[in-house]
Amino acid sequence: MALYRILCDEAQQHLATLDAELQALQFDSTATPSQAMVRASHTLCGIHRTGGFPLVASVAKALEICLLGLQERGPPLPSISQPVLVRAIAGLRALTGRVRAREPFGRADEAEAGEIVAELDALRQEASPEPEPADIETVAERVADSDEIVPLAVVPRAPERDAEAVPPKSQDIAVVAAAPVAELHPEALQAKADTAAASPPVPVTETLASIHDDVDRQVLPIFLEEAAELFPHAGVQLRAWRRKPADSEPVQGLRRTLHTFKGSARMAGAMRLGELAHLMESRLPEGTGPFLPHADLFDALDNDLDHIAFVLDRLHHGEVDTPLPWIAEEVATQSAEHAGVPMPPAPTPPPPTPAAHSVVIPLPGAAQPAAPEPAEHAQPAVESEGTRAMLRVRADLIDRLVNEAGEVAITRARIEGELRSLKANLLELTNSVIRLRSQVREIEMQAESQIQSRMINESAEAFDPLEFDRFTRFQELTRGLAEGVNDVSTVQQALLKNLDEADAALLAQARLSRDVQQQLFSIRTVPFGSLSERLYRIMRQTAKELDKRANLEIRGTQVELDRSVLEKLVGPLEHLLRNALDHGIESREERRKSGKAETGEITLNVRQQGNEIAIELADDGAGIDLAHVRDRARAEGLIADDVEPTEARLIECIFASGFSTASKVTQISGRGIGMDVVRSDIAALGGRIDVATVAGKGTTFTAYLPLTLAVAQTVLVRAGGRIWALPSPMVEQVQQIKDKDLINLYLTREVAWQNRKYPFFYLPRLLGNAGHQPETTRYNSVLLLKSGQNLTAVHVDEMIGNQEVVVKNIGPQLARVSGIAGATVLGSGEVVLIINPVQLAQRQDAIAQSPMVLKTPQAAAAAAAAGPPLVMVVDDSLTVRKITTRLLTRERYDAITARDGLEALQLVGERTPDLILLDIEMPRMDGFEFAKTIKADAKLAHIPIIMITSRTVEKHRNRAKELGVNAYLGKPYQEEELLRNMRELLALHLA
Repeated sequence: MALYRILCDEAQQHLATLDAELQALQFDSTATPSQAMVRASHTLCGIHRTGGFPLVASVAKALEICLLGLQERGPPLPSISQPVLVRAIAGLRALTGRVRAREPFGRADEAEAGEIVAELDALRQEASPEPEPADIETVAERVADSDEIVPLAVVPRAPERDAEAVPPKSQDIAVVAAAPVAELHPEALQAKADTAAASPPVPVTETLASIHDDVDRQVLPIFLEEAAELFPHAGVQLRAWRRKPADSEPVQGLRRTLHTFKGSARMAGAMRLGELAHLMESRLPEGTGPFLPHADLFDALDNDLDHIAFVLDRLHHGEVDTPLPWIAEEVATQSAEHAGVPMPPAPTPPPPTPAAHSVVIPLPGAAQPAAPEPAEHAQPAVESEGTRAMLRVRADLIDRLVNEAGEVAITRARIEGELRSLKANLLELTNSVIRLRSQVREIEMQAESQIQSRMINESAEAFDPLEFDRFTRFQELTRGLAEGVNDVSTVQQALLKNLDEADAALLAQARLSRDVQQQLFSIRTVPFGSLSERLYRIMRQTAKELDKRANLEIRGTQVELDRSVLEKLVGPLEHLLRNALDHGIESREERRKSGKAETGEITLNVRQQGNEIAIELADDGAGIDLAHVRDRARAEGLIADDVEPTEARLIECIFASGFSTASKVTQISGRGIGMDVVRSDIAALGGRIDVATVAGKGTTFTAYLPLTLAVAQTVLVRAGGRIWALPSPMVEQVQQIKDKDLINLYLTREVAWQNRKYPFFYLPRLLGNAGHQPETTRYNSVLLLKSGQNLTAVHVDEMIGNQEVVVKNIGPQLARVSGIAGATVLGSGEVVLIINPVQLAQRQDAIAQSPMVLKTPQAAAAAAAAGPPLVMVVDDSLTVRKITTRLLTRERYDAITARDGLEALQLVGERTPDLILLDIEMPRMDGFEFAKTIKADAKLAHIPIIMITSRTVEKHRNRAKELGVNAYLGKPYQEEELLRNMRELLALHLA
């Protein structure tokens, strides 16, 4: 499209020059055509001939020759020169206008051009009646002009009566353009025609072999960008014509596309590519009349597309004048035939030469022009191209911006975590302020009730004691304390308001950050249709090698995928397509016997499902021969002889390394590699693959892939003291299991759900952590996972929740580790691995490493109940609670806190602790009363109690001993002494 715009802009400049010079010529009767007019017409001819518009080029060339003749004559010019030149320039403007509007030339345009060329030629002969110089360059240029319009090698000679019956004004422009050559050199042209009739036509191979590229390094990138749009469009039009052979619209569109492609290639200096496009264009039928193409014509056009794709791919790699393999094979075959030596058949047949039934060129007098396309269908495309600006950005820069956007998301997650912590602390501050306010209010009430009045000396004071109160220092302090509490409350309210505003601002920033991230991801995405031509080419080549017929239909080509995902998806899709042709589609004879059409149907459907892309490849072949798969699997030791495998197990065997059902090894199949690589490649992308087959009906492979590799939806879990991330698409359900049911699962090692059985594992065991024991609570989280055909259920210690994470590169070392799909960084800065437990469960040593088969329910209950001991800290001091809780957490204890005895009794009713750290002096219920209540309850009397207090006299120690307190420590306590007492008491308690 860039070359097209350059051509149109340059043509406008030269037309403006012609108009200006013509006006100067009209005002001066003694002037002759300037050199600027000659140069402008010459350039118009050259650029339109190179761009593939011979009709415009022929008119511009005739104008140039006429202007040169007028220059040689000198002033005064003939009287008819002014109107002839005005009509010629107006005709050029009209023709270039149709080029700019992308409208095809009609019969009227060709007739008008013929009249303009005839008038210009008549004016030139009047100005310069002497014969033109018969130099070889002029003759070659004239012949090249006529070759561009109608190839001389393939145009049959018209009968004399047809040529005479056509009026001069309605003749085809090719005849008009070639007329001066015939007049100048009738003998040479007749000799050339006789030679061509006596000798066979020059083969296409010799023509291509003699053409060499002259690439313009500055124009080539622009052409390659345009070819990326034109070449797939040509493939789409050819397939549309194949589906509806009687429809003339696709073939007309294909001709226009090839014409533009040819002109752009020649302008960039890719002469071989231009010649290939010209060859393909010459195969197409002319006109809009009814034409039913043969199957051989479509095969030849498919070959031409493959050849164009081959040379175009070499140009993308910077190769020019690249050797053409099919030409070498054809030349070798022709040489062997001339020498009488038989040659073996080539693996890839050369493209058939144009035959009489595959190339239809109407006679010059009976040519049917292509139907002009309505202007309203072409104009919006031009306007959109002009108004939409394009910017080329390096891919590595986009990747870096996406990574930076991911870092912004991680930083935002960290800020959100800090904000949640701040909100929790403010909530605790609010509770403390409320409690403090109530306590200050109570102090004020007590102080007010104790107001003392004293008598004042009447001589000194004139007030009655009942008229003037006196306050003590205590009362003044209570008033000041109340004011301080009110000040703290005001600050606390201001902090809450600021926190709400910060939360709203962070939410808006998160929305903007997500929008920016999505826009960057959309830049990284490309439509799936960019792979279409490559897949069609693979299908055609494989079908030729296997001597099968198959149609490939691709749906959902507009679905966009991440560029990196699409690049890594090419190999698996090509292998699945070859397998569908080799193992799925039957031979022609077998399909006829089974009542099917000789041409097989392969459908590739791409669709988006939530956060995944589903790619479904289906064929109407014979399906997977499960009996053959079972025999080969038993022969290779994948299935025991005494086991009758299920259909899912047999399908799983085709993904085994080294497994193949082919009877012989070929270049396409039989080597035992491929399907295992397909699964591993898709799994490396964070996806999975499913298989469904019906005998005699066909097979369907469905691959599920993430939208992008930069961001993933995960489920965060805690197991074995660490946080792990699981891809959300593989999580089918999360179940909350009671502790008794969990023990049964450890005994049966299996979870049944929706008529499917999931092997049951403890996640740390799959990760190689044999020392960590399962933790049980009232409800325990079990995740049901599915990846491909495999099912797994895993028990985790804690479900954290869903979270969108930024996937980081894990490097080549971890990339080779089975079960690790990636890594991410949480807002707290913790590095978390993204794992695939289903893949971990498929290892042969997964069961051997898992010591979870428990022999008795008592042993199961003991193992399930094991875990970090729960310690309750009961103290009215916030500082003591914080310090003690931090110590316990560091030593891997679980801790809960209470402010006094009453709150502690409520918590004990919900969760029974393994040990209690108790203070004495507390509001509402002190430590002695709490210890007396606990020891009086038979269900709680076994809980050991360590009393930590500042009252260290013997009287308090004796009271604690009488109540059954197990240990008595003074404040401040020594951490080592406290931990030693805790370990001893817990050892006795848990034993």
